[in-house]
Amino acid sequence: MRTVIAGGHGQIALRLERLLAARGDEVAGIIRKAEQADALREAGAEPVVLDLESASVDEVAERLRGADAAVFAAGAGPGSGATRKDTVDKAAAVLFADAAVQAGVRRFVIVSSMGADPRHQGDEIFDVYLRAKGEADAYVRGLDALDWTILRPGQLTDDAGTGLVRLEAHTGRGPIPRDDVAAVLAELVDTPATAGLTLELISGPAPVSVAVKSVAGN
Repeated sequence: MRTVIAGGHGQIALRLERLLAARGDEVAGIIRKAEQADALREAGAEPVVLDLESASVDEVAERLRGADAAVFAAGAGPGSGATRKDTVDKAAAVLFADAAVQAGVRRFVIVSSMGADPRHQGDEIFDVYLRAKGEADAYVRGLDALDWTILRPGQLTDDAGTGLVRLEAHTGRGPIPRDDVAAVLAELVDTPATAGLTLELISGPAPVSVAVKSVAGN
């Protein structure tokens, strides 16, 4: 199985790349800076240098062609301003989804955020972020050519993963280690029966594989 990940140098993406490579999958990560390539190679991923803020749909589709799944895990980051929330968290997600459609990659997983809502009110940076993520999610939901799953983690931590999660349509707020987010993404990529679901994720009582199987087909 070949998976292409947007935001390939991100903290969750690097963890996901290691997991996919370790199970024998072929994985590529789209990165903005060539100097990030070594980190991807160490994770077992093929680095693809492409700036999603300036690339065309055709250029991105070319990098996606032949993939079995696409994962959008890019983000403007906590230090970025409102403009980049729109150009990365929204526009780059829309671009990546359109490119997946053009390349014929049906399986599409997007890492969103708990509270993402296109109607979210407010002018603070985090308000803009939640609105941008919500608008991206809404766009992806409207693409019949994609078997999409939207994952909305709670508060991300760098604690060691436990492999125990709560994955449901609505979990309520709570923390979740990035290790466990990556583990859930690896399972979701391989579980097309979760297509059409928007799922919240926090730490909880269920092993990752059990949690994913329990929502599959719902």
